Amino acid sequence: MQWTLVIPLKPLERAKSRLAPAAGDGLRPALALAFAQDTVAAAVGCPSVRNVVVVTDDARAGRELAALGARVVPDAPADGLNAALAYAADQVRAARPQAPVAALNADLPALRSHELARVLDAAAQFPRAFLPDTAEIGTTLLSVGPGTELRPQFGAASRARHLDSGAAELGLHGVGSVRQDVDTGEDLRAALALGVGPHTATAAAGLLIPD
Repeated sequence: MQWTLVIPLKPLERAKSRLAPAAGDGLRPALALAFAQDTVAAAVGCPSVRNVVVVTDDARAGRELAALGARVVPDAPADGLNAALAYAADQVRAARPQAPVAALNADLPALRSHELARVLDAAAQFPRAFLPDTAEIGTTLLSVGPGTELRPQFGAASRARHLDSGAAELGLHGVGSVRQDVDTGEDLRAALALGVGPHTATAAAGLLIPD
């Protein structure tokens, strides 16, 4: 099964606000972009992925991510994360009604293409499925097969909301790079320990993250 991934990204000046204590507001937008670049690069390189659609209103991010092979669409609803994801999924299905679609976080700087392929291959067994984040509170990926609506429930405690909505939870091991999103300095330390992509490595070089 060949998937279309939809990846949401806030305007960089507003992205990753919880990283400010660790990175400062000066570096935070650059880190947010670097996370997205490494996420998109790994997604584009995944053998289970047909194409990647990024939904963002940030002009710089749009240019950089398009250069990596993503299709960029504006956040036309301008009504938050879940509305942006639903809109992007609708755009995909308008062109390919039977396309399997997965929503993926933009803050997975350690993402490995082969681990993403494992997750997507497992997700293909269910009409609608999700992967919880490392903390087992949030969600990093939500997938739907042909004929199923995405119905994203991202945000605080999204794992519980996706379970309540009937999505199957993917209990996979060995896919830590797909589960390690980055919101805080502690998360960034964990991602760096896994081994981040080149954009994040450059952006985080010399960064001292307080305990």
